[in-house]
Amino acid sequence: MQLYNSLSRKKEEFVPATPGKVNMYVCGITAYDYCHIGHARSALVFDVLVRYLRAQGVEVNFIRNFTDVDDKIINRANKENRDWREVAETYMEAFHEDMDRLGVLRATREPRATEHIAQMQELCQTLIAQGKAYATPSGDVYFSVRSYPPYGKLSGRTLDELQAGARVAPGEEKRDPLDFALWKAAKPGEPFWESPWGQGRPGWHIECSAMSEPFLPLDIHGGGLDLTFPHHENEIAQTEAATGRELARFWVHNGFVQVNSEKMSKSLGNFKTIRDILQNYLPETLRFFLLGKHYRSPIDFTDGSMDEAEKAQKRVYECLLEAEKAGQRGKWKKTALPQQVLEEFAALEKAVDEALADDVNTASALGHIFGMVRLVNRLLEDKGLRAAEGTRDLLAGFRAAAAHWADVLGLFAREPEAFLHDLRVQQATRKGIDVSHVEALMHQRLEARNARDFARSDAIRDELQRLGVAVRDTPAGAVWDIA
Repeated sequence: MQLYNSLSRKKEEFVPATPGKVNMYVCGITAYDYCHIGHARSALVFDVLVRYLRAQGVEVNFIRNFTDVDDKIINRANKENRDWREVAETYMEAFHEDMDRLGVLRATREPRATEHIAQMQELCQTLIAQGKAYATPSGDVYFSVRSYPPYGKLSGRTLDELQAGARVAPGEEKRDPLDFALWKAAKPGEPFWESPWGQGRPGWHIECSAMSEPFLPLDIHGGGLDLTFPHHENEIAQTEAATGRELARFWVHNGFVQVNSEKMSKSLGNFKTIRDILQNYLPETLRFFLLGKHYRSPIDFTDGSMDEAEKAQKRVYECLLEAEKAGQRGKWKKTALPQQVLEEFAALEKAVDEALADDVNTASALGHIFGMVRLVNRLLEDKGLRAAEGTRDLLAGFRAAAAHWADVLGLFAREPEAFLHDLRVQQATRKGIDVSHVEALMHQRLEARNARDFARSDAIRDELQRLGVAVRDTPAGAVWDIA
């Protein structure tokens, strides 16, 4: 498997330090608000990476933390007159609800920052003893950036670049404007823990160092591109300075999400939570959309792009449904499929896995899946080949491939008819169409056809058409869809 390493800035062959086992740590959320689409993308990227590695027989120890004490959590608690612990608990639970809906697997371990305060203090003490950190009279502890010469190796920034414009704010006790906080003295009304430096709480960066330390060296450390600097850069500095060990062999970062070609921001009114989106689209549609671009590329969320994702999903599920029906045929001709068709199908099936092995290229993998869909549809539309015995085997292979995609991509796992029904309902609801009224009209039309009252049947079809609903009669019965 080839994986892009942000540390070396190139793709490298990924080989676990311990054969057959992988320790992977991904920075989780700060639990002060509902998850937005950027959180969804990061979670899905690493979900697919975990799924892919496990499909290869690798045992993955996946650690994803929660930051459950932080300025943002405290500020929200104060604003809402709530306990900070209650705020954190609320949004950690909401995270699980959102991710479960998106089909994101639970992490093997989900450490919370507040469970590792002792380890954070130990790291601070070690760094102070080494002369790489220092405590101030007021009780803050800072990491001395210049004491760690490799600082900047992940982000590519130099100390001279960082020094430009850096200042020590009035009242700060930092020795150097580049130094960052490991431990913060508690302010009045803030949560605190007793420490050798007085009452205080941890800085953000030291939290991840403490939670990941038991698993060093990590095979993979991941997160969003925005975490590269300063968070991941600071993690490297404090962990490697304190332990003398490498923090992670591979650093994997996913790209940004924009909304309507702009950076997502509450001030711009384009802030999209997962819950906002799932009011209008199925969870699998959001998953499909976010996996439709390579994880390192930026992705632009628009209603139009989600509508296109729906259409694409529908094509796959409709093909799976038709393949399932055709596979149930009672009689098959002893007709051999052209060797070229069999070879094309095998090549596409292989290409899906090759794409995933090439830096988890889900976009390319989906392209090959649609190549398989086009091939299967060609066979099903050809009366001569549709009933061929070789077609039955190929259709069985297609459905087996879909089961594999369900495991690795978390897509196309549902029964096709159930998914297509839910998609119709979702689209109708989004357009303001009363689904219960549509279903009632469909039932009336069925009764009219059974009574051979074709005039009444046609009138109901016309009424549905005016509502924006198209009716298609199939051997299995009438099916409605959004016109």
